[in-house]
Parts: sequence; C-alpha cells; structure tokens
Amino acid sequence: MPIFLYISLHKLYNRLRVTQLHNTIWRCTILRKVLAILSLIAVVLAAGAAFAAEPIKIGYLAALTGDFAQYGITEVNMAKLVVDDVNAQGGVLGRPIELIPYDTKTRNEDAVNAVRRMIESDGVCAIVGANSSGINIATAPIVAKGQVPQISTVGTNPYVTVDNKGNVRPYSFRICFTDPYQGALAADLAYNDLHKTKAAILYNVGSDYAQGLREFFIDSYEKLGGKIVADEGFRETDVDFRAQLTKIKNSGADVMLLPGMGKDMALAIKQAQELGLDLTIIGGDGYAEFMNEIAGPAMKGTYWVNHTYLDDPGMAPIFARYKEVYNDDCKEFVNGTMAYDGMYWLIDAIKRAGKAEGPAIAKALEETKGLKLHHATLTIDPATHNPVNKAGIILKVGDDLKTDFYKKVEPK
Repeated sequence: MPIFLYISLHKLYNRLRVTQLHNTIWRCTILRKVLAILSLIAVVLAAGAAFAAEPIKIGYLAALTGDFAQYGITEVNMAKLVVDDVNAQGGVLGRPIELIPYDTKTRNEDAVNAVRRMIESDGVCAIVGANSSGINIATAPIVAKGQVPQISTVGTNPYVTVDNKGNVRPYSFRICFTDPYQGALAADLAYNDLHKTKAAILYNVGSDYAQGLREFFIDSYEKLGGKIVADEGFRETDVDFRAQLTKIKNSGADVMLLPGMGKDMALAIKQAQELGLDLTIIGGDGYAEFMNEIAGPAMKGTYWVNHTYLDDPGMAPIFARYKEVYNDDCKEFVNGTMAYDGMYWLIDAIKRAGKAEGPAIAKALEETKGLKLHHATLTIDPATHNPVNKAGIILKVGDDLKTDFYKKVEPK
C-alpha cells in the first residue's frame, strides 16, 4: 500500500478513536465502514498490480480481408474469447495475455511482413495462425530465425512443419492432420464408401494446399484401384471453370475432387450443376459454410473431409458463447474450433514452459502428450510437429444445406 494512503487512513482511524462517542452501536458501525474501505482499497491495489504486470504478447496471423476473410475473422474472434477467459482468471504466469492480430490479406508477402513486425516490433513470444499452408511455409524461416513458435490452425501441407529434406522446422507446429492422411480419407470415401471408380480433379495450380491434397489423393486412389480420368488446373484469379468442367464432363468421371478453398470451389460446384455434370463431389478442409450462399442448391450431396463437425459436444457451449458475444453463428466452425483449441494449446505450453520465451514454449509444444482440448486429445510427434493419430471427420451437405456429420474415421 502506498505510504500516503497508509498515513491518511491511520489518521482517520485515530480521529475516530479520540472522538467522544457515547453510542457504542454507532461507533462499531463507523469502524466497520473503515475496515470495509481498507478491504476495498486492498482489492483495488491488488488488481492494479496485476494490470501493471507486463503482458504476454501473442500474435495472431489471419486473413481479415480478401477471399479467405471469413475464415480469418472467425479465428480472431475465437482467439479473443480465449484471451478474455484467461485474463478473467488471472492471466498466465501472473501476467495478462495481449492478443496482437495481423491481416495477411490472403497474400504470402503480407503474411511475411506481418510476422516480421510481430517479432521485431511487437515482441510476441508465439504466433497462432494462419490457416493457409502456403502462408505457413512462407513464414517458417522468419519464425525460426526469430525463435518464435507458430501454430498453424488448418495448414495441412506436410511442408508446414518439415522442410523438403524431411527435417523438422523447430518453430513450426500444427494442430490439424496433414494432407497425406486427408488425401487418403478422400480416396477411401470415393472408392470404398461411394463405389466411384473414375475420378476427375479440378485444382488451383498455384496453391501448395491444392497441389498437396491432389497428389496424395491420386496416390491413394490409384492404389485402391481407381482411375484418374481428368486432371484440370486453373489459376488463382480464375472465376470461370466451364472449359475445364466441360472436359471433366466428357471424361466420364463419376466423382470429382475439389482440393480448393472456399470461393473457387463454390463457383466450380455451381457451374458444374449448370453444365449438367452428373457426378459426386468431394473436397477437403478448405470447405466453408459461406460456400452454400454462393453455390446454393448445387451444394446438396457434396462430401467434405474435415477436422471437426458443427454438433461436436465438446464445442457446443463455445459455439453458443460465440453467438452470444458476436450476435452471429460460428459459421466457419472448423476454423473457429482449431483457433480456439490452438490458443488453449499454446497457453498450456506457456504454463508448462514456466516463462513466456520462444525457445521454452517451442520445447513445451513439442513435448505435448495427452492434452485434453475441446475437440480432441492432442499428442505431438517431436520428429514432425504433427498431431499423432488424430481422427478425421467426413461431412455431407444435406437437402437443407446444413452440413451434417457423415462419419468419423480413426487412423489405422
């Protein structure tokens, strides 16, 4: 307590003592009020001391503008919920958390510049995001040089956490499964579940994510006995896929893989229906609820390999709180889930590290074993920084355009 407050209160107390008080009840009431004031001041001073503690700064990397903005806005909103909850409970290591979000603008170069600013100017000790494989691959050398760990939420390309020689990137982590597993799930769904033997692929040639998922789907599908009858690419800026879809229609394909992200897949699905393509469509975790607004009824009957589902009981109360706070449903529920649990994984690692320093946090992240999160239990492979034996979820868009749980697939 500051000395001037102590002296003032002491004088007040003595003045009350020496005052000629003949009414005992009245005197006790006054003294109780003094004690109450002292207690209140103690609480205020304690809270002030807590707020005066230097915050632990965590960066959040997300697309807040551009084609992927709906993913990124959901992630940052979820991260803010976590920070509010943690700070309300006293913070971490006796310090409040400060979230520092940056917009990637859906561009690698902007993401790289943002990460540099986070590390060099803002002094973050760790970063969560982004959801894009290409962005995480681009930022990996920056976080390694700065010794600041980065957790990708939905970056599934293998090179997010290992280099092209198979060496683990020491400061790059992910909370999601990888494209080899996702590609295998999509192939198994197409060939064994849906009995489709002739597949076509439509993909963005400039996307690390699309290239990886395409490659691993082809490998698994052909091993199962399926045949790739069409393999069509497009550029990042393309919005008309009718030429490629016409070739796919003429190929006789009975299933089409769309290893894309949101908008391009929705446009392709809508145009496929307009061209009269009679085939089943399967995609990966680039699926987003806003695609239903673009493609409309054409989305019915499409299948999506993913990390979680809307009715996951572990996330239900969190989605309810999201709606209460933001007055909106958590439409991009996959990104919301991975962001929410990614933040809790990081906070757990900071606690186990015992200090908010990059190398110590990275070590704790790498040593994660059996951590119970809201959507899964997490163990990390130190050799790859990937989750071990994480289940995949297959979703299906119903007639009401609601994304329904189809089945859960455990790793073999």
